[in-house]
Amino acid sequence: MIARKEMLRAKVRFGLLVGAIALLVFLILFQQALRDGLITSFIGAIEHQDAPVLVYSTDARRNLQSSTITPELEAQVREVDGVGAIGRIGQGTYSVTADGEITGAAVIGYEKRSLGAPETLTAGRYPTADGEGIANESDASAGFDLGDVVTVQPGGYRIRIVGQSKDTNLQASPTIFAKYGTWEQAVQAANPDAQTPLPNALGVRPAPGVTPQQVVTRINAVDDSLEALTRGDAATKAPGVAQVGRSFLVIFFLYALVIPLVIGLFFLIVTLQKARSLTVLRAIGARSSTLVRGLLAQVLVVVGLGVVIGTLLFLPLSFMRIGSIPLSFDAPAVGAWAVGILVLGLLSSWFSARRVLRIEPAAALSGGGAT
Repeated sequence: MIARKEMLRAKVRFGLLVGAIALLVFLILFQQALRDGLITSFIGAIEHQDAPVLVYSTDARRNLQSSTITPELEAQVREVDGVGAIGRIGQGTYSVTADGEITGAAVIGYEKRSLGAPETLTAGRYPTADGEGIANESDASAGFDLGDVVTVQPGGYRIRIVGQSKDTNLQASPTIFAKYGTWEQAVQAANPDAQTPLPNALGVRPAPGVTPQQVVTRINAVDDSLEALTRGDAATKAPGVAQVGRSFLVIFFLYALVIPLVIGLFFLIVTLQKARSLTVLRAIGARSSTLVRGLLAQVLVVVGLGVVIGTLLFLPLSFMRIGSIPLSFDAPAVGAWAVGILVLGLLSSWFSARRVLRIEPAAALSGGGAT
C-alpha cells in the first residue's frame, strides 16, 4: 500500500524510469529481430531445405556456390555405407527481371524433391516441371509472388513462381527453389557459352537406422576433398554467421550491463532520499521485510510496465522489412528477454534492499537515517 501510494505521488519520476526501460526493451527486441533476420536472409535456404546432410567440396569452405562436386567425388559418396539416398544440388546467383526491374536472385536446383527443396510451403505447390519455382513469401511484393514470372538475363529463360515458402533466402537475395533442370537452364541463360554445370553439393539422406552424424563422419573419412555437414551445421557454420552472432552478442552484453545500472541507481537514489521516512516507519513498528517487499513490488511494477510498453512499441515494427531483411516477432525470444530483464531488475535492487535492512529504528530518536 505504501509503495503504491509513493509511486502515485511521484508519477513523473517513476514514469521516466518506465520510459527508459521501455526504450531499452524496444532496442533489444529490434536488435534481436535484426540479428535473426540478417542470419536467416543469408542461410535460411540451407536451414529450411529438407536434406539431412549436405556434402560440399572442401575448398569451398562451406560456401554452396563456391563448391563443385565432380563425378569422381559423387561416386565415392554413393559408395559410403549408410547412405540411403543422394540428390544433386546446384546453386547460382543471376541477374533476373522481376516486376519489370533488374535485380539479383539466387536459383537453387534440386534433383530430388526430398533432398534440397524447402521443407514446407506456405502457399502454392512444389514444381512439377522445368520452368517452375518456389520463392520466399517475403519477396512477393518484389515480383516473386504466386503466378509471377522471373526472367533470367541475358538469355531470357522464364521461371514461373508456383509456390511460396518462409525464411528460405540465401545470401540476402531473393531465392528461387526449382527442379535441377531449371537450374541447369538458368546457368545456360546467364552464360550461353557455359558447359553443362557440375552440382555444387549433394543432398544425402541416411539409410534407416543410421543417424545424419554417422553419415557425416563416414563421408568425411572417404576423401579429404569432401566435407559433409548436417543440415544444422551447414547453416550455423556457413561463412559469416559466427561473426554476425558474436557482434550482436557484444551488443546484448552491453544492454545486460546498462539495464541493472539504470534500475539499480534509480532505486538506490530513491531509497537514500527517503531514508528518514523509512527510519520513522521502522521506529513505529514496520518490519524490514515489509519495506523490502514494498521495494521489490515497485521494481516489478516499473520493470514489468517497461517490458510491456517496449514490446508493444516493437510489435508493429516486427512486420516490416529493412532493405532485404525481414523482421519478425519471435514470441519465445521476447518471453526470454522479458524474464531476463525482470530478473536483472530484481538483482539490481539488492543494494537498495540492503540499505533498507540496515535502517535502525533507534536512529529516529536522534534524527538520523540509515547507518
